[in-house]
Amino acid sequence: MSLETDLRKIGDIDVLWDTDLTSYSTFRLSCKGSLVKVKTIDALKNVLHLLNSGQHHWRVLGWGANQVLRPNESDVLIQLNFKTEESELTQFKSEYKLAASVGLNQLVSLASKFSLKGWEVLTGIPASLGGAIYMNAGTALGEISEIVKDVQLMNSKGEIRTETITAKSFSYRKNNFVKSDEIIVSATLIHRGVDQSIPEKIKQYMDYRKNSQPLATKNCGCVFKNFSTKKQAGRLIDLSGLKGLTVGAVRVSNKHANFMENFGGASSDEFFELTHLINLQMELLWGIEFELEVKAV
Repeated sequence: MSLETDLRKIGDIDVLWDTDLTSYSTFRLSCKGSLVKVKTIDALKNVLHLLNSGQHHWRVLGWGANQVLRPNESDVLIQLNFKTEESELTQFKSEYKLAASVGLNQLVSLASKFSLKGWEVLTGIPASLGGAIYMNAGTALGEISEIVKDVQLMNSKGEIRTETITAKSFSYRKNNFVKSDEIIVSATLIHRGVDQSIPEKIKQYMDYRKNSQPLATKNCGCVFKNFSTKKQAGRLIDLSGLKGLTVGAVRVSNKHANFMENFGGASSDEFFELTHLINLQMELLWGIEFELEVKAV
């Protein structure tokens, strides 16, 4: 029997097999592949057991907000659609136990409602909680690592472990604890009390993002990691005169130079060619090479 047939026997999942997945990433790059939407912990355990017993390659898609998908994805993509208890999203608590699939936009709304100090760092990040923790997502206001108490992960054998977060658990735009066969399934977030200025801070930062970043276009967020605080990717690309640089249907945004926009039918090949051209100029003009912040296979 085929992998597709075996997957469809598992309960609490939806299977999209060998189909157009272009709409499953915010970048909207042309993509065809297979996606498994998982609704429960037990279903995830069964999916991982099946995939690993057959040595099938897989990876987590999440919201696809910070990923570059290939035209023909050979990996089976996994998207978590777990439920979070309603009380975790409607009540004031000292800490919150949340499913990895909860959206950061929901958490920003919660932060604004209860003035949760520290949670303003999540403002405007288009991601799930699990994806944000995986890459230590952040803004000019801070990083998500500042409010994570612990993380629950499932490995390929279906075993769950808890990672207690320490000062060494994260670094710039990455985690230092998720193993190659593990998936973040939930996490506990804390805050630093109540600050009545939080709702206004959230509003002001959202206004800033709308004015300074191309939020309405098809993009994957910031493409490159900053080389340092003094050598920020967007600023150096801008100073190099590369805003508007185009390869195929991908261009460097004229609004923020660390964003790339898909203005029609673009592919990952065009994206990689454009990042290569940018880094050639970075080496020539500044003697540095940027590392990708976006997740690209």
